[in-house]
Amino acid sequence: MRTRNIFIFLIFLLLISCNPKKKETGFVEVIPQPVEVQVNPGFFIPNTNTQIIIPPGLESLSEADFLKVYLVQATGFELPISNEEKFKNVIRFEYIKDQGAGPEGYELEVTDKLVLVRAATNAGFFYAVQSLLQLLPPQVFANTREDIKWQIPACHIHDYPRFSWRGMHLDVSRHFFPVDFVKKYIDLIAMHKMNKFHWHLTDDNGWRIEIKKYPKLTEVAAWSVDRTHEHWREAAPPKPGEKATYGGFYTQDDIREVVAYAAERHVEVIPEIEMPGHTSEVFAAYPELSCTGEELYVQPGSYWPNVDIFCAGKEETFTFIQNVLTEVMELFPSDYVHIGGDEATKDRWEACLLCQKRMKDEGLINEQELQSWFVKRIEKFLNAHGKKLIGWDEILEGGLAPEATVMSWRGFQGGIEAAQQGHDVVMCPTSYCYFDYYQADPDFQPEAIGGMITLKKVYAFEPIPIELNAEQSKHILGAQGNLWTEYVQTPEHAEYMVLPRMTALAEVVWGPVQSRNWNDFLIRLQEQFKRFENLGVNYSTGSWKVSIEPAWEEGYYKIALETEQLNPEIHFTLDDSNPTIESPVYTTAIDIDSSVTIKAAIFVDGKLKEAPSTKEIIFHTAIGMMGQLKFQPNPNYAAKGALSLTDGLKGSDNFRDGYWLGFQGDDLDYKLSFDVPKQIASVTLTFLQNSGAWILMPESVNIDLLDENKNVVASVVLVPDSFPEVVGTLVEDFNARFKQVNASAIHIKAKNTGVLPEWHEYSGNKAWIFVDEIVVN
Repeated sequence: MRTRNIFIFLIFLLLISCNPKKKETGFVEVIPQPVEVQVNPGFFIPNTNTQIIIPPGLESLSEADFLKVYLVQATGFELPISNEEKFKNVIRFEYIKDQGAGPEGYELEVTDKLVLVRAATNAGFFYAVQSLLQLLPPQVFANTREDIKWQIPACHIHDYPRFSWRGMHLDVSRHFFPVDFVKKYIDLIAMHKMNKFHWHLTDDNGWRIEIKKYPKLTEVAAWSVDRTHEHWREAAPPKPGEKATYGGFYTQDDIREVVAYAAERHVEVIPEIEMPGHTSEVFAAYPELSCTGEELYVQPGSYWPNVDIFCAGKEETFTFIQNVLTEVMELFPSDYVHIGGDEATKDRWEACLLCQKRMKDEGLINEQELQSWFVKRIEKFLNAHGKKLIGWDEILEGGLAPEATVMSWRGFQGGIEAAQQGHDVVMCPTSYCYFDYYQADPDFQPEAIGGMITLKKVYAFEPIPIELNAEQSKHILGAQGNLWTEYVQTPEHAEYMVLPRMTALAEVVWGPVQSRNWNDFLIRLQEQFKRFENLGVNYSTGSWKVSIEPAWEEGYYKIALETEQLNPEIHFTLDDSNPTIESPVYTTAIDIDSSVTIKAAIFVDGKLKEAPSTKEIIFHTAIGMMGQLKFQPNPNYAAKGALSLTDGLKGSDNFRDGYWLGFQGDDLDYKLSFDVPKQIASVTLTFLQNSGAWILMPESVNIDLLDENKNVVASVVLVPDSFPEVVGTLVEDFNARFKQVNASAIHIKAKNTGVLPEWHEYSGNKAWIFVDEIVVN
């Protein structure tokens, strides 16, 4: 699967980077890019005589009201709304029959006297209004009046979405977010023509929704001790007598207010109530619902493995869940209820007599089938009340519930399997859609949970897997971006993590794949940044970082300096000094024929935009050669695959920097073959250890040199100098020396410890090894 993903990603990058469009006079900087745009001469200029016309027979039209609020606030014009045309300068809304654009499609016709907004539904009107606002100067999004020239370029737009599910997720359990921010988040969703808000309301760190039948859920389960000053993974448990003061919850009136606010913006709110796992906070309030009956505390930080889950053997568990869901369904008109279903460790079920009896009574073979039985029972209840069940892809395990929709997060495979079985799927793989991952150089970003998903990678996401045929592909409803908030404590930080990656995803799920173009997107993104600034949104500037990447041209090793910015002014040095405005300007790939340290940074108006990127280039015999991996790295820590091991760039002491290959539970088994035999004097590998992140040194490293017949002609076995118990990060070189051996290939095996040892807090879980540059001389 990983090989397939890398291949698709590289091909897709090539596709979206080719044939950039030229910016023309009157270019419409609308995001997501409309399906069809025709730019015409002239402008529509709103003035004091401009009025808004709504269809005959309507006293009001909420989408026209929405447009008026922005225009009046920004321009000061009155813009009366009427069914009758009194002036010649008008914005007219007209219903039309669906002409193949679907229920969310629309048409915009702009001339010097008329803005014609046409759609089959109110949703179409709303998305037309979003495009219309983006055709205006970005100051239309400001909350103050601006004395500028207000005009809309004459054009014709025909537009409709590719996918019906265009969503964003927000975790409010790890950290509680106030109603005002939830509304702002919905505004951002709507602005991007997205239509689904996945509200993650319950988890181990807090229950966030009022359930009147169970008041202790908000009196007890919504609150933890305050550990916001401590690292998430190392949060201390409550001290004796310490009060739980951190958290919060939404009243049912809050929920109704948010749902109504979203509905006005054509955003469907999907609630998530976790089960059977990620429920330890419930047992702080109602311990009798667990297998052990132990009264727990609400977790103030990381909780793993997730062993305390609902007891599947107790009928009172299902009474509780059904009562909760009854109140939830009354609050949320959505067709869907998300039940989680992920990461439920089955240890308690294995030891629970009631769960084992349930398995025997129901004829279930194992605990995976017990979870499937659990989910199917909940689905029957939801279906009986006119709702659909949706859950994370673990609900596939043990057998999928008959009508369930799957949210595929652990890669593409869960979505593929579900669609092949005839089930609907929402794609949100970690490798493209987890916006809690880093988006730029971790050394210059707020701490995140790990991984690396750049803006460009999000833009390269294709939700429909190539393994599906045309009929199966119809089950891919769309995709969504997920924001988990372990490391995100404030609204400002949440905005920073999702923007502008939400912007890229919006274009992925709205427009035709063949119209996607990275350079064109970058042009339009510059105007989107101005809109964010007028909205007071804290968007990320991480994309100003310079990425130092290897490049090869006709057998020569070069270094390319890449950035997500449009036509940046990059200055660089090769002598380890910091670049200045006087340093060379980057124009083309840089020739490298020896080891150097390169530093590069973007300058805007003569000023350094962000701290320089630095990389040591290690020039060696095997640089640029492609080896073969027997086991593929974890998708979250795959860098550029096997090529990363010989690209001349060495990983830092941050395992999340995008240069390390990470293997969980697997060994490193790597083979590098030469076109012609080479004299080998040394082979050096670098490994990283961070025991707190489950990363340990390999038990041993075996390096064999092979002749042309694949016979071993020299061999060295190395063991680490580091002790696994050492706290913090260690980087260690494993250096094998040879007496100028003539070899045709190198075979390297680094043995993973397999599982974390007994002394480790999470002993028994699969251990990681992290490796980077293999230097051959």
